[in-house]
Amino acid sequence: MSEHDQNLPAVEGDPIADPGLPAHTWRPTDVDERAEKRAERQVATFFGLSTLFAVLFVVAYFTFQVGEDADTLMGFGASTVTLGATLGLALLLLGVGIIQWARKLMADHELVEYRHPARSSDEDRAATVDALQTGLAESGIGRRPLVRNSLLGAVAALGLPAVVLLRDLGPLPFSDEVVDPENGGGLEHTIWKAGERVVRDVLGTPIKVSDLEVGDLVNAQPAAIFEVDENGHHVLEGAPLQVAKSKASLILLRMEPDDITPGKGRENWTVDGIVAYSKICTHVGCPISLNERTTHHLLCPCHQSTFDLADSARVVFGPAARPLPQLPLAVDSEGYLIAQSDFTEPVGPSYWERDSK
Repeated sequence: MSEHDQNLPAVEGDPIADPGLPAHTWRPTDVDERAEKRAERQVATFFGLSTLFAVLFVVAYFTFQVGEDADTLMGFGASTVTLGATLGLALLLLGVGIIQWARKLMADHELVEYRHPARSSDEDRAATVDALQTGLAESGIGRRPLVRNSLLGAVAALGLPAVVLLRDLGPLPFSDEVVDPENGGGLEHTIWKAGERVVRDVLGTPIKVSDLEVGDLVNAQPAAIFEVDENGHHVLEGAPLQVAKSKASLILLRMEPDDITPGKGRENWTVDGIVAYSKICTHVGCPISLNERTTHHLLCPCHQSTFDLADSARVVFGPAARPLPQLPLAVDSEGYLIAQSDFTEPVGPSYWERDSK
């Protein structure tokens, strides 16, 4: 078929003549107003049921228990069954409603489109815009408020399960459940604290000043990472351990004390040329350990952000927007390196809630 009506002769420029397809058959909803209204009510019913099941999803989420005391249904977890069924039916009914709307109420045309170059001509583009506008008008969404409003309600209701599922990912970063400065909770705290020993990563052995020579770079962690209870079990295990390590990871570097340019208020943060900085890049959080020994520059392997560890980890190259946070160091009575406090600013990538820069 050409783009013109089937019953008209082919226009000049058609690659083939009209193949002689039968005349267009009108649908009942095209010629019978009662059938049209009935179809409109059917579509609105599908959209309304979709809305109902989306709401029931939220109800089921808060009604059925999960975990050790989980409710069951037909031998399965009631929460899983009802959440899957309600969300599936909400999506199914929305799709069925849209299909019925297209089949019974939208304009019915039989067209073919001939192959054309990859880029359409300006005339074709303008014609496409006109066709889209015509299709929007012929869909009847403007003059069928029942269908329009029920569709909008169904689509809006599908946002409810999304909100619930996103909230189920875990507590918010700044909630009371997460933010616990004493245990390194939240985005602005780590488990470093005053008097915490600096130990070698993986091994967990404490570090003395005499253990490091000028130019040595060591990956380190707080001793709390390796702490065990009276039964010999690690205090931190699983996800809490990984979160604590990811935020508390350190780079220790020893250089000549005269090479260090301390930042304001950081004059006593180093010990005999040993500096400590967060190992987490302030760009997107990659771990850093590529050291240029002669320049004291630390390079991030992900996006080549470069920090000058002799000058408060100032950014000298790359996309990172701020220096690496510095951990103030001291020495305890046994000669081991310890932290004077936690980091004085959040570690890792910047985020909009940060109070300091």
